[in-house]
Amino acid sequence: MQERGPVATLSRPGEESPSRRRRGLGRLALTLAVAAVLLAADQVTTSLALVRLHGPVHLIGPLGLDLAFNSGAAFSLFTGVPAVIVPVALVVVGMVVVAAWRSRSTTLSVGLGLVLGGALGNLADRAFRGHDGKVVDFITLTHWPTFNLADAGITVGAVVVVVVSLWRLRPNGSP
Repeated sequence: MQERGPVATLSRPGEESPSRRRRGLGRLALTLAVAAVLLAADQVTTSLALVRLHGPVHLIGPLGLDLAFNSGAAFSLFTGVPAVIVPVALVVVGMVVVAAWRSRSTTLSVGLGLVLGGALGNLADRAFRGHDGKVVDFITLTHWPTFNLADAGITVGAVVVVVVSLWRLRPNGSP
């Protein structure tokens, strides 16, 4: 006599199974939660920097704090061209949400959440801070442009997304 284990429910071609849909929703929720935490942390630290930073502060080694305003994108690219930066950021936000919905990896969902939270944090600075569309930066490192938590989230998230994507290209690769 042969025993059978649980069998997946049959679905129509092109239709997602209920369990896959639930996992997709769970990963989307994880992405949104990571984004919300980063967005909140970025906005709180930016507010504190605006209120309390009145000059450069050295913390430890190459790390310091100094208030700066960036009208450009990463590394001050496209400085003074918010007409390009904001639409591109909105497209990135949309692409990240779609990618998170389709994500099959928890690690990828976290990376996408960091990118999403960082993009939303910088968009919030541009829209609501009243500095003529400039992003507030305040973290300094020797030989590195001044940045904020949103920028750090975008950078770390992008690295995670690339690493996970490259890992998945390997035969039998799944993080």
